[in-house]
Amino acid sequence: MASCVLEAPLRMSVLSEVTASSRHYVDRLFDLDPQKVLQGVMLLYLLQQETSSTELRTECAVVLGSLAMGTENNVKSLLDCHIIPALLQGLLSPDLKFIEACLRCLRTVFISPVTPEDLLYTDATVISHLMALLSRSRYTQEYICQIFSHCCKLQHWHSCGFKSLPQPLLCANGPDHQTILFNHGAVQNIAHLLVSTSYKYVFTQVRMQALKCFSVLAFENPQVSMTLVNVSVDGELLPQIFVKMLQRDKPIEMQLTSAKCLTSMCRAGAIRTDDSCIVLKTLPCLVRMCSKERLLEERVEGAETLAYLIETDVELQRIASITDHLIVMLADYFKYPSSVSAITDIKRLDHDLKHAHELRQAAFKLYASLGANDEDIRKKIIETENMMDRIVNGLSESSIKVRLAAVRCLHSLSRSVQQLRTSFQDHAVWKPLMKVLQNAPNEMLVVASSTLCNLLLEFSPSKEPILESGAIELLCSLTQSENLALRVNGIWALMNMAFQAEQKIKSDILRGLSTEQLFQLLSDSDVNVLMKTLGLLRNLLSTRPHIDHIMSTHGKQIMQAVTLILEGEHNIEVKEQTLCILANIADGTTAKELIMTNDDILQKIKYYMSHSNAKLQLAAMFCISNLIWNEEEGSQERQDKLRDMGIVDILHKLSQSSDPNLCDKAKTALQQYLA
Repeated sequence: MASCVLEAPLRMSVLSEVTASSRHYVDRLFDLDPQKVLQGVMLLYLLQQETSSTELRTECAVVLGSLAMGTENNVKSLLDCHIIPALLQGLLSPDLKFIEACLRCLRTVFISPVTPEDLLYTDATVISHLMALLSRSRYTQEYICQIFSHCCKLQHWHSCGFKSLPQPLLCANGPDHQTILFNHGAVQNIAHLLVSTSYKYVFTQVRMQALKCFSVLAFENPQVSMTLVNVSVDGELLPQIFVKMLQRDKPIEMQLTSAKCLTSMCRAGAIRTDDSCIVLKTLPCLVRMCSKERLLEERVEGAETLAYLIETDVELQRIASITDHLIVMLADYFKYPSSVSAITDIKRLDHDLKHAHELRQAAFKLYASLGANDEDIRKKIIETENMMDRIVNGLSESSIKVRLAAVRCLHSLSRSVQQLRTSFQDHAVWKPLMKVLQNAPNEMLVVASSTLCNLLLEFSPSKEPILESGAIELLCSLTQSENLALRVNGIWALMNMAFQAEQKIKSDILRGLSTEQLFQLLSDSDVNVLMKTLGLLRNLLSTRPHIDHIMSTHGKQIMQAVTLILEGEHNIEVKEQTLCILANIADGTTAKELIMTNDDILQKIKYYMSHSNAKLQLAAMFCISNLIWNEEEGSQERQDKLRDMGIVDILHKLSQSSDPNLCDKAKTALQQYLA
């Protein structure tokens, strides 16, 4: 603790009021022994005593703030001793200097990564009181904005091992924090701080903290973003003020934070993606931040913000890709540090490696966004020097954040048919990808399994080696995940794997899934899981020998599942896919008898032939066509049974349909009866 720096000089004349024994506790705050530091909580006692002079209480807040600037263990100790409730109580004092000291200490505590943001929200009156204090001084403005910025993050609270934290009264996630601050008038109370007329230093500091506050308030929050668009300060709308702060003569931090505000508002739908303030101001500003002239931290923040801005918009991706040679510029992110082996200072080495990880992570994220939709951009990215090698290396990085960003980049590039056939095959990217899928956290698994879905497409040369590496077992396990995205990806990948596959692979898939799991998926409440499972079943039931083999072992259960889906409350696409499965079964040599001996299924096919939806009618017609095809054994008996059911009458009606597909299909079916 000896290295702890005081934020204000300690006036010994004031602390002389403390008894000799109390002075002993103050000294212990700077002891290297954590147990002795804990005894320093006597300061907290003095801070809360109304009998102590205001000056003494103020100095106690200053010293506690200095202590909080030390190690994370110091902050944990202070939190264990309930420093936050004590400081919040201090804000009720009429003395402005004491209030400022308490706010400064609160700011320092909340900036620490070990402090749960929810501690600000344990009492609903606290936010109201902080809003009221905003107008007291430039210090209250600066500190309160900083507190709000750090206590409004999109992340869940996790216990940090504190002994006795008060339980938060409010839900512990970002959007709720944003809503609370918004409902307490944060936008209106903070907006005017952006045009402060105080001294230059104060002006910049207060504006910066107000800007940062808006950047976290607006992030992924349409309500706040829509409000910000219409807020006017001194006759100027906030977006116009943000654009002015993007100008090159403004501090870099201000340019970046303003760009983040406009980016959040754009992503939330409050500003159009083709608005000039985005295309001509925000995007170019963020590209500028990626240049090698900028500090490392600025390059990281610029790239990550730009990646978020363009992530879902094709036109912004195209504009960014041709702005200031961005794709080539990002290649420099992989060249830092230039020579790690030459660094002997351990702290310097750790610092440089940390920045190297952050730079690579940011570059991968931005490449992923750039290549999300456009084939030409993907080609340019892959042709950048050593790009595929960098991605492959990124999949094995020690930093999980870099690995995740590399997988995202790989997923984006895997949408290219051409690259799947060339670069992906040349670099055997499936090998490190399969390693990533082993014991990875869910977020990583979701992106990696999405990439695997693309690598398992029919035209991908990686499909066969992936199959040989034991992918079926892995994918079958994903279908049992509680995570919806993983269930979808697992079944999706199996669906791709089953397309035009050999019978052995299809049998391995069915064995790996088990009948029970397959029908669990067919009863899943999520329509995406259901559709992909039906797609898998349809791909499994293709090619006559395969159809007959699968139906001989699983026919009873499959017919039961088909019946339940056709009877259930499902959308048109689900029922169409189910009827297509029936049409495939009807194409089997022996399997078709499972339909012909099931009067319930036959009645359902008849019902859908007369349905109001043409897609369902057409799918039902395929079933009938396959059943009555007269070149196949037993066709006469099947035709007779279907005629007795009234199918021929329906075919005559459909042959007069205004829908050309239905009309042609009905006429073709009728010809089978005439042959």
